[in-house]
Amino acid sequence: MKFLFVMDPLDGIDISMDTSFVFLAEAQSRGHENWFCQVDQLLYDDGLAAHAAPVTVKPVQGEHFELGQWSDQRAGDFDAIFMRKDPPFDSDFFFATQLLSLADPARTFVFNNPAGLREISEKLSILRFPDLVAETIVTADPQRVLAFMQRLGEDVVVKPLDGCGGQGIFRLSAGDLNINAILELSTDNGCRQIMAQRYLPESREGDTRLVYLEGRAAGAMRRVPRADDLCGNLHVGGSVVAADIGEREHEICRAIEPLLSEAGIYFAGLDVIGGLLTEINVTSPTGLQEIKRLGGADLAAEVIDLVERRCPSGH
Repeated sequence: MKFLFVMDPLDGIDISMDTSFVFLAEAQSRGHENWFCQVDQLLYDDGLAAHAAPVTVKPVQGEHFELGQWSDQRAGDFDAIFMRKDPPFDSDFFFATQLLSLADPARTFVFNNPAGLREISEKLSILRFPDLVAETIVTADPQRVLAFMQRLGEDVVVKPLDGCGGQGIFRLSAGDLNINAILELSTDNGCRQIMAQRYLPESREGDTRLVYLEGRAAGAMRRVPRADDLCGNLHVGGSVVAADIGEREHEICRAIEPLLSEAGIYFAGLDVIGGLLTEINVTSPTGLQEIKRLGGADLAAEVIDLVERRCPSGH
């Protein structure tokens, strides 16, 4: 089969952590023909196409990829296109999904569905499941956040709606003299909406990254923050430990499955703290290498299995 991977620059990835890299490696090991391009190399000229290059990978950081000759390739000549551009969800990402929506599903399977990538907001989609989430408001008004804190009588966490990697997340505590300044900054003086949620003390023990794959909980790990940090994201020094998949995790996946299935989201990363859903990550989810190293399943192989089954041409 012939696969196109729409990604960030290959020379910038850490092959010990990057999920797209293990997708490439797994597909390559099965004899598939892998091609690479960036979002700005997607194009429309009498049909959807990409200025792309064939790519081979090997497990040596710094020498981990080799590109062949660049050429224009018709989208319909690919059996599958992997949309693996990392966050943030910006205008470039949005327009790329618009272009990818032009792919003919009778010829090419796009993973995940580009319309679903536009529709499923990683922060806001959790609000469709009020029984699964902590008390939450969305507002651009700092006074509403203060009133929310007073109503709860507890600390809250505020985060930007378009943030990623733990950026822009603050914990607000009553009596903190920086609260007004933080809210002015976060809301751009009342001009930008943010999400405010009840602070979950269980976050000090880490948040669980639950891998959702075709409606089921396929793997999990827990990201534990440093003692001096609020977030457990690995790129800011968090550590990772094994996590069990219990009935609550299965319950969360069953609850969100209808939404994600309808949107064509086959693969997602769910963030869970204290049994409560905090994010539904669909924009290039990660964590597969860490889960495998901790004794979990080889989820990269399961994803390539899925793509092979879904390709119109069959395996």
